[in-house]
Amino acid sequence: MIAALLASYPVLLAAALWPAPLVFGAAALVSYAAEYAAPRLARRPLELLAQVHLGVTMRFAARETAALLLVARAAGPDSAWSGVWAAGPESAWFVALAVSMFGVHGMRALHTTLALRLRQTLSRMPVTTRNLDVSALRIPKLPPGWLGDPRGLRFLYLDALPVLGAVWGAVAACCGAAMAIALGAAGALALLPYVRRTRPLTDRVRVLEVVGAQVAAYRPEVILYFSGATAAAYQARMWLPVLERIDRRAIVVLRERGMARHLEPSSLPMVCIPSSADLMSFRALSSAKLCLYVSNVGRNVHMLRIPTLRSAFLNHGDSDKEASFNPFSRVYDEVWVAGPAGRDRYRKAKVGVRDECVHEVGRPQLQGISTEGPGLPYRTVLYAPTWEGWNDDLFHTSLMTMGPRIVRALLEHDPPLRVIYKPHPLTGHRDKAALRAHRRIAAMIEKAELAKSKARHPSRAEGPATYVRHLVVTGPEPHLYACFNQCDLLISDISSVVADFLASEKPYAVTNVAGLPEHAFHERYPSTEAGVLLGEDLAGLAEFLDGEDTLARARVKLRSYLLGPEYPDALTRFNAAVERVLTGS
Repeated sequence: MIAALLASYPVLLAAALWPAPLVFGAAALVSYAAEYAAPRLARRPLELLAQVHLGVTMRFAARETAALLLVARAAGPDSAWSGVWAAGPESAWFVALAVSMFGVHGMRALHTTLALRLRQTLSRMPVTTRNLDVSALRIPKLPPGWLGDPRGLRFLYLDALPVLGAVWGAVAACCGAAMAIALGAAGALALLPYVRRTRPLTDRVRVLEVVGAQVAAYRPEVILYFSGATAAAYQARMWLPVLERIDRRAIVVLRERGMARHLEPSSLPMVCIPSSADLMSFRALSSAKLCLYVSNVGRNVHMLRIPTLRSAFLNHGDSDKEASFNPFSRVYDEVWVAGPAGRDRYRKAKVGVRDECVHEVGRPQLQGISTEGPGLPYRTVLYAPTWEGWNDDLFHTSLMTMGPRIVRALLEHDPPLRVIYKPHPLTGHRDKAALRAHRRIAAMIEKAELAKSKARHPSRAEGPATYVRHLVVTGPEPHLYACFNQCDLLISDISSVVADFLASEKPYAVTNVAGLPEHAFHERYPSTEAGVLLGEDLAGLAEFLDGEDTLARARVKLRSYLLGPEYPDALTRFNAAVERVLTGS
């Protein structure tokens, strides 16, 4: 596609100089078609073109210049087409065409200015909300995407009218330019009412008052606070269903604009307050007595400064990773963990978190995890590696060193296995080698699927259940816990995935990326004690897949240690922890 786009420009120039209007018109059509398709099929090459100053605006300007050149050359005295055009470079029509080309871009500039004004007004609101009635602000509905896009790409294509009109001469090109200017002006005028309706939203004080009144009327008692990159939205996402089910009113406080779009649909009210000053002075939250934190980030300090809120660190998963006993946790009033294992981690790490500040509340998210497999005529293995972490000393992810070999062994196993591959959402965030390994694994699975589809198609008599269909899960759906219910076995790394999977009581294997001796590995990572250990040579993989399951009782015992007792259930224990804080008991 990029080749067709770039190749069209020499043809346009040659056709304009020749002149050959019909060839020019054909090349222009190919150029526009390639321009339209390229963003969908070749986004990365387009980014490279922009880096070498061949961006989209330059490409459109080049076509327009070629059109002007065509008109000038075709109307010259030596041209065989001069009788058709009768308008040379010195004619008023040619001058009008040149001026109108600037007019087309002028209308686009006007539209872009209005679109930017609209977006900036909305993006600079001191607070944005979800699931709150802020109709008093009269926030206008956004215009259609093509109309409100500040890039104005749709309006660039209006220059096709004068460019293609140049095939029939300056008069036709001028008429096309006039139509393009009129359409551009119509787009700008259509956008103007939206911009005018956003003017009241620039009143910072009023916006905060209106939103504050709605939050105060809701009278939140519990706050879930989250700040971070959009790729880390899963950290807050996992707690939303839990807070929907507790007995107290909860609200979600976000700090990054647009973060709510990356959270799953929820009935919880949400407010996004980017400014630290606005957050600390937002008195509508004063009815809340408990603030829950799911990650350790610098912007937590703005909420921690509010003296009337008792802080509790939930984390986004209980695991043997260092993040589950981070020294930063001592800044919170309380640390809530799933079971006794969480308490022991802080006790052994000696990072300054007092034992009386640690409270075991269970993992209410795991309530829907089944202890039964999917019941298919073949076994399903879930490979869910963790990400590469913040530095190279952690040795947690198996993705780069073992991942492709693990997946290849699963795909080649006899009898056939179904493979579900679900990498961590932050995979490749720091180390591109992890991203390359992920892409290699995804390609292997895709290739295996393609080979099977060519070799065999299930008949109606067999039905789809006998056809092993692998799955690569890179988005939020299906959820990790849904993948637990669709698998018989798990292969993972040191992460909260292992602890959560124990709720299913199904067999699991853990990768030993650091190459520690087995005794030292289990001692350092207690969540692995009821699982099969996989060394870098994958020696234990065959036994895990085909051997006898001798660790069932160990998994039941370890489940209670990691996740707490089965009775009372986790939601009851979580609710009790909330009540204890709010009632001061």
